[in-house]
Amino acid sequence: MTKFTKNKSEKDIIITIKRLGINGEGIGYYKKKIIFIPGALPGEVVVAKIIDRHPHYLEGELVRIKEKSPDRVAFPKGVDPAVGGLELAHLSYPKQLEFKQHLILESLRKYHPRDYIKYKVKKTIPAPNDWHYRNKAQYQIEFNKGKSKLGLYAPNSRRLIDLPEMPTQTKETQKTEREIKKLIDKLHIRIADFRRHNDGIKTIVVRQSQATGEIQVTLITIGKKIRDLKLLASQIMKLPNVVSIFQNETQWQNPQVWGNKTIKLLGKSHIIEEMLGKKFKLSPRAFFQLNPEQTSTLYSEALKYLDLTPDQTLIDAYAGVGTLGILASDQVRQVIGIESIPEAVIDAQENCHLNHVRNAEYIQGNVEKLLPELKNQGVPIDALIVDPPRTGLSKKLIKTLLEVKPETFVYVSCNPATLAKDLVLLSEAYDVRVIQPVDMMPQTPRWEGVTKLVLRKNKYVK
Repeated sequence: MTKFTKNKSEKDIIITIKRLGINGEGIGYYKKKIIFIPGALPGEVVVAKIIDRHPHYLEGELVRIKEKSPDRVAFPKGVDPAVGGLELAHLSYPKQLEFKQHLILESLRKYHPRDYIKYKVKKTIPAPNDWHYRNKAQYQIEFNKGKSKLGLYAPNSRRLIDLPEMPTQTKETQKTEREIKKLIDKLHIRIADFRRHNDGIKTIVVRQSQATGEIQVTLITIGKKIRDLKLLASQIMKLPNVVSIFQNETQWQNPQVWGNKTIKLLGKSHIIEEMLGKKFKLSPRAFFQLNPEQTSTLYSEALKYLDLTPDQTLIDAYAGVGTLGILASDQVRQVIGIESIPEAVIDAQENCHLNHVRNAEYIQGNVEKLLPELKNQGVPIDALIVDPPRTGLSKKLIKTLLEVKPETFVYVSCNPATLAKDLVLLSEAYDVRVIQPVDMMPQTPRWEGVTKLVLRKNKYVK
């Protein structure tokens, strides 16, 4: 059952919820000012408290529900609702899918790229499983007041929420996380202490291959020399399906979870994942989607909208470990992948060898610099696929695309706002044929989608 808490510094107010915000919070109005209330749903009348005031909006806290939405479902039992990653768990799954279609429609209305009213925005493709789909767990560990805790931080805080159960996580990864915690306690392995800045284990990362069941464990530590760490690794290796243990070293000053130094302690250098008939080696830091089943759907949609032919050259930008390019290699004459991270380029090259792909080449560098160079070298840039981070495409890259002008390209996006913003510039030269949302992360407001763009012939003058 959802827990509602009170802030005694503010009186209760009654709010009618009009819609959901991009982070899944309920949106209403109080004295003509917008108020965001996490946990509230459209159509509900709720009692809330104002917990923070800003010049143009208010932040509210749900106290109780006076009139409940018919779309409300029970929040998972035994889970603190303050934890991130379950922002929509109180909303029925069909309505979550509608919300994610609505997200891109709202973003298009906000930025209004050319002819956006005519865009074909399809219904969100549901995930095969809306619970227990995440095959990678990245839990923080801390020791405080004589007791260790393992879980996730509450949003925007250092308060660690213990997570014996996370209903979006696969059962195997959760069980492995809890067993590792027991071993740390039993062996008295030092846990990092951010209050005193002491060295120790800070984060436990567990990733499982859907294809093979193999589990890869990474212990992220503050400091390199942690007493009895190899003893711990030897014990972890005895857990079911664990095939490798790594140590990643970071520092307190690093705002990211991962540091730059990773060493293998025991076991295999990679685990193998399979998708659409291809195999992919995954080292600890290699990016791979967290929902393997639905990733196959996402990439199938991307390849479908590329409409590739055997005489084409495909440019795979933001190539990562080569997933999309390798999947497309059977359909084209040549694949050229561009990736800025050297380690990812090495992984992509190894994945080509693993799949006996001989018509794909992966190069390290920035897309906006390498695309014009490839064109000047006479490389035909027939088709392009981009899968950028949440920040979207840089203006410099968009300018490059408008100069190079591939005939067709597909934009795989994880942020509807940056996609719509990028389409404002891209639509100077391209028509948007379709946008297909794909639900990669049920129970969350996170969005993923595939957009097909086609060059508008004889209508674009530079």
